[in-house]
Amino acid sequence: MVFPSDTEVPRGGAPQQALCLSLPADPKALEETVRQDKAPLAGSSTECWGARHTLAFLGSLGFTVMYTIRISLSVAIVAMATTTPSNSSNATNGSADVCPLPDGYDPQETDQKGEFDWDTKVQGAILGSFYYGYAISHMPGGRAAEYIGGKLLVGLGLLLASIFTLLTPICAEISTGMFIALRVAEGLVLGGCFPAMNTLLATWFPPAERSKYTTLVMTGPNVGTVIAMPVTGWLSSSEELGGWRSAFYVFGSLGLLWSIAWFMLVHDRPERHPRISDAELQYLLSYKEVMKEAEVVPLPWCDILTSPYVWLVTLASIGDTLGFYTIITELPTYLANIQHFDMNSTGVLSALPYAVAWVFSLFWGFLVEKLASSGIMTILQIRNMSMAIAYYLPSLCLVGMCFVNCNGVLAMVLLCLAVGLATPNMAGYLCAHQDLAPNFAGSLMGFTNTFGSLMGVVAPALTGAITYNNQTLAAWREVFLISAGTYVVTCTIYIALMTADVQPWNDRKKTGAR
Repeated sequence: MVFPSDTEVPRGGAPQQALCLSLPADPKALEETVRQDKAPLAGSSTECWGARHTLAFLGSLGFTVMYTIRISLSVAIVAMATTTPSNSSNATNGSADVCPLPDGYDPQETDQKGEFDWDTKVQGAILGSFYYGYAISHMPGGRAAEYIGGKLLVGLGLLLASIFTLLTPICAEISTGMFIALRVAEGLVLGGCFPAMNTLLATWFPPAERSKYTTLVMTGPNVGTVIAMPVTGWLSSSEELGGWRSAFYVFGSLGLLWSIAWFMLVHDRPERHPRISDAELQYLLSYKEVMKEAEVVPLPWCDILTSPYVWLVTLASIGDTLGFYTIITELPTYLANIQHFDMNSTGVLSALPYAVAWVFSLFWGFLVEKLASSGIMTILQIRNMSMAIAYYLPSLCLVGMCFVNCNGVLAMVLLCLAVGLATPNMAGYLCAHQDLAPNFAGSLMGFTNTFGSLMGVVAPALTGAITYNNQTLAAWREVFLISAGTYVVTCTIYIALMTADVQPWNDRKKTGAR
């Protein structure tokens, strides 16, 4: 991977980010910002590769590995658990609410395939257990990174998660309870990784570079999903390679290898890096006024908890993640049980929507940057437009899923659109933390994501309850309609009441931390 040189770093001005833009909402102020950004350059670094580029590359690779660890179970569980015999029987008998079996499909062989007698409720509990730990560790993990550094939080989180992944087959064989406990622990150690990575990015990259390198790092999850789903499907269907167990061994081992490189090559701050060049260090120090300081800033908890805008962001996070987690955790099950795709097809097709999402996110980032820098739209207008596209259009796709019946091709098209069109949320509520309080953006993200991550528990549990002994088209229509309705309600409230103005409590010198 080749990084472009950093020879065009604007002096002063506000951060120009493709997805999280912190430009003034007032048109005159925006025009002045753009004018300043075209001023002659201050200090610049002409190195093609420096210490911060290594951080960005390993950060992206780490998030890729993290999502292979998180997502692999969503596909592997199709091979691990027994399927419902009644569905195959209904399909064989031509039930109007169950898709017919494809030619050459052997119901008896499929029903006896899994090793574990887990019904849909148990599967939902297993898939959702990760998010119990994941949700409660967001806020403390992000805050801890400000004290002890993001390097340790990200590195240790992925190292422990990799070890837990290697232990997954053993725990699953011992008992379902131990398996669930392991998944909770895995979520617990990974929950602080995103806030901790934000701390590192704010420390190592000047405002003008954050767009480029934050986008690089945050593409890791989509890449990890694209890799995990087809590879897990392939490994799970291959008895010669060890079946579903091999998926956990492969991704867990990759996590251990990544951890070695991370701890050897990454450091918390430029001035503490033993191998950083003098030119790169001086370049980064010249921007120290607009980058994260080493000092830990106290949080104004009273102001945060009583701010209606913080709770609007929380509501948007809940709406977004319920739809996202419903698809990401249950899509392989839907494709296998309803559309009757085999394991190889399930993995490949489940990854396709996230490949579309990765491409569309790059396009949307470019478009948003052009709209903001040209002054065509204000920040609030960009936020609302992004939210409308990311919520209303996927909700229409999910409603459309109610009418596809047994047309597997049309179902995949709508699912690809639903996931891909949801990516503009990165320029919507996910930037609101920076709009409202840039000094506390990381902590606010940890706070709101705590509530959003709980939907990782709710989504599979709700789906499991609806489809329990009822793997039918009607049951899955209900699942899709609940997600679509949540998208519409949360987005409408958010757009009607939200602001993009910096809040008074952002400046602790004026208001103090309460």
